[in-house]
Amino acid sequence: MSTTVIEEEPRVEAVAGAEAEAHPWSRLRAEEGLTTAEYAVGTVAVAGLGGVLLKLLTSEAVRDLIWQVVQGAFSAMLSA
Repeated sequence: MSTTVIEEEPRVEAVAGAEAEAHPWSRLRAEEGLTTAEYAVGTVAVAGLGGVLLKLLTSEAVRDLIWQVVQGAFSAMLSA
């Protein structure tokens, strides 16, 4: 029977002051709860973009442009 040793990454605690900037992982530890806020901002941004796209795609000018592209594609396929 053999035993496998799994090494863990070293744990780094956030340090206040000048030492906090010295260690590369200290900023990650200090902003641990920020991911929830980032998801919230991302969700709001995607919902806003979806609203803009919906409004854009339902406008007359864009609908006519899409229809012209589809007609051109079908006429090019059928004439070949």
